[in-house]
Amino acid sequence: MTLSRRAALTLPLAAPALIRPASAQAWAPTRPVRIVVPIAPGGANDIIARLMAERLTPILGQSVVVENRPGAGGNIGAQSVIQAEKDGHTWLLTSANVLTANTYLYGNRMPFVPLRDFVPVTRIGIGTLLWVVNAARPWRTFQEQIEWARRNPGRVSMGSSGTGTISHLYFEKVKRATGADMTHIPYRGGGPAIQDLISGNIDMMFDVIPALLPHIREGRFRPLAAGSAQRITYVPELANVPGMAELLPGSGIDALNWWCVVAATGTPDAAVNAMHAAILRVLENEEVRQRLLGLTVFPNPDPTPAAFGQFWRDQVPVWRDLVQQSGAVAE
Repeated sequence: MTLSRRAALTLPLAAPALIRPASAQAWAPTRPVRIVVPIAPGGANDIIARLMAERLTPILGQSVVVENRPGAGGNIGAQSVIQAEKDGHTWLLTSANVLTANTYLYGNRMPFVPLRDFVPVTRIGIGTLLWVVNAARPWRTFQEQIEWARRNPGRVSMGSSGTGTISHLYFEKVKRATGADMTHIPYRGGGPAIQDLISGNIDMMFDVIPALLPHIREGRFRPLAAGSAQRITYVPELANVPGMAELLPGSGIDALNWWCVVAATGTPDAAVNAMHAAILRVLENEEVRQRLLGLTVFPNPDPTPAAFGQFWRDQVPVWRDLVQQSGAVAE
């Protein structure tokens, strides 16, 4: 199922989710609330977290601050939430890979068990990836770049937000589908990779769109392909960028990313329900929804924490297969 098809099916589900449980009113924070983002500033997680923090502050009645804790593919930031006091004042905002792929990337070096050590709150939204190159590079189309890469093995460099991220895993899938030898360079978050792409130290990125879009609009990056099967027709600047079904028919490539909030296991149910209700209130706001859509993130909250938990469990084998097929191993 394509991203646009999934979005059409899932966006209407947000309406029932906006019915907030009465139990959510039984808890409120008594001091500033932390949202830990397990990547460096400047990436998509960071952008989404700061938007949510701004809007959650008046709802929760306490300051909501974003704390970036990058490293180890997101594990350092995630573990800091597990180790924090479990009283509802510390939350993790992350994308899918930390809660799914890292288990298979790190193996017996994985410092926690995601489904055991975290409890679900809700997804915030879903999105896909975009294949972009530095605008000074000569390639005008995806096909031109792939053909050049085949003639020049290893000379195309792709910066990602880290080993085992959705960016890296789907890049490896494209490499297998095209037979092109391109070099993956992992960074500690999307922000540093973007800076190196701007300066020309790397050739390209295949990453989540929110942090890339401003540079496309300003002419620094040239988009060559959407990671979804179909075109991203809902963003004017990207409407003419072909999707994977056009470029690599039969490859089955249709990249889906999701952003979510979770809490450490042991956090009171009342606090989890209150945060779930607060996030849903934020996502009710049309301005917030439009800002997320402008970042190519479809607002997609879950009707209950349990519903998100089921979705999360269903996603684990999807990401296990991505990791195993890529051959990626965390350093």
